[in-house]
Amino acid sequence: DQKDRWFFAGMVVVAANAGGAWSPIGDVTTTMLWIKGQITAGAVITDLIIPSLFTLLAPLAILTFRLKGNVERPLKAETADHYTDPTTPFERNFVFFAGVAGLIFVPIFKTVTHLPPFMGMMLSLGVLWIITDRMHRRKPADVRHHLGPLGVLQKIDTPSVLFFLGILLAVASLQSMGQLGDLALALDNSIGTDTEGGVFVVSIIIGLLSSIVDNVPLVAAAMGMYEVTADGLFMQDGVFWQFLAYCAGTGGSALIIGSAAGVAVMGLEKIPFGWYLKNISLLALVGYFAGAVVYILERTLL
Repeated sequence: DQKDRWFFAGMVVVAANAGGAWSPIGDVTTTMLWIKGQITAGAVITDLIIPSLFTLLAPLAILTFRLKGNVERPLKAETADHYTDPTTPFERNFVFFAGVAGLIFVPIFKTVTHLPPFMGMMLSLGVLWIITDRMHRRKPADVRHHLGPLGVLQKIDTPSVLFFLGILLAVASLQSMGQLGDLALALDNSIGTDTEGGVFVVSIIIGLLSSIVDNVPLVAAAMGMYEVTADGLFMQDGVFWQFLAYCAGTGGSALIIGSAAGVAVMGLEKIPFGWYLKNISLLALVGYFAGAVVYILERTLL
């Protein structure tokens, strides 16, 4: 049933955003905070993994009572007779696990060497390049080109890269003109960020706004508004930065256009904006606030 499929796709959006919030390489905003030194890999993983888990478990628990019945396994689509996969199962599995190991290696590389994360990523890419070159060296030239790094690099989503570059340049210009400092002062005067309660409110608002406005400029603006301090709420791995990583990473699930995962699912499954708003948004908000409450309880009780 198409509607049931849409429910599962909606939960995939929530799961994708929740799964990226607690990892320094799982979400663009968390990665930004990690690279700039506001958070560290070990602390953000240990402090945010449980709230992120509740972000998914809460809506899943509610949806479990709504979806009932038997699931029939669809028939496997027949592969075209003329198509022959140029790779073996061993090669596909080996490259997959090598790529995953390369991603996991990046936080370890930064922690051990204190070098920028992109250098670890380039090192992992170089190792993967060598592996695929050696693996496919005896195959035809067109197959080698298609499966090798050069063929993959041609498929890079350059417009998205330039989009993020434009955002960061625009935010940097606002910071240079002092606009972000004025905004931080306005938030301090209206809400107050000198207490944990005020920090929680500001971060929750930023997270909800990220479902309407892209979360990258919001987090970039917050990074320009507040400096990392030696101690207190804004120190490295402080309450503000960790809670900001959680809120900005998971708040986009409230609307289908609020995250890259939502936009991708919207395109693949043709989910209408109104249907998602009516059936998934409330569940996503329940998970969002459930995870926020869990994090606040962690900070208060532990």
